[in-house]
Amino acid sequence: MFEKLIAMVASWIILVISTLGYGGVALLMAIESACIPLPSEIIMPFAGYLVYTGELTLWGVALAGAVGCVIGSIPAYYLGMYGGRPLVHKYGKWLLISHHDLALADRWFEKHGEITIFIGRLLPAVRTFIAFPAGIARMNMGKFIFYTFTGSVLWCGLLAYAGMKFGQHWDQLKVYFHEFHIVLVIAGVIFLVWYVRRHLKAVQRVHQHHD
Repeated sequence: MFEKLIAMVASWIILVISTLGYGGVALLMAIESACIPLPSEIIMPFAGYLVYTGELTLWGVALAGAVGCVIGSIPAYYLGMYGGRPLVHKYGKWLLISHHDLALADRWFEKHGEITIFIGRLLPAVRTFIAFPAGIARMNMGKFIFYTFTGSVLWCGLLAYAGMKFGQHWDQLKVYFHEFHIVLVIAGVIFLVWYVRRHLKAVQRVHQHHD
């Protein structure tokens, strides 16, 4: 079932890029950066394949992809800025997010926001959602856009270059990136278990203090 879904998504991505060219690359990467998990691991290697055939240029698709990432990230950023904090205040205890966690995120993005956004743009899955917590932490918009663009140019350029080098076999890249996603998911589950245990222990300590 999952493989069929990926095949359908891949067919649609190929149609969009084949029809719209650079605009299609920008559109698809904007969707991927707006907290919608559209796989850039299919978008950019196919764009690289079109570089291989001579229809597009490597710098062109890298820039188009990065511009799309910025465009898609801005609404996700503002969603986090205006909707994320009230959501945490209202439902934080159900989401296992405390006011302390918000304050920690604010300090983290204030001190390390640039490298967080830059590295986040180079990580599958993470790059799709990184704009939302940046908005919650109210990271400086100018810095957010700059590091989103630079990280995305590198990510898009590397994937497109791989697609160009693989030529007609660009689709084989999906297998490797899919396996990498599995590793990230496992790491995410481990982090989630640690985070939940940490949160529950903190809540327990607060109750013991009040008692």
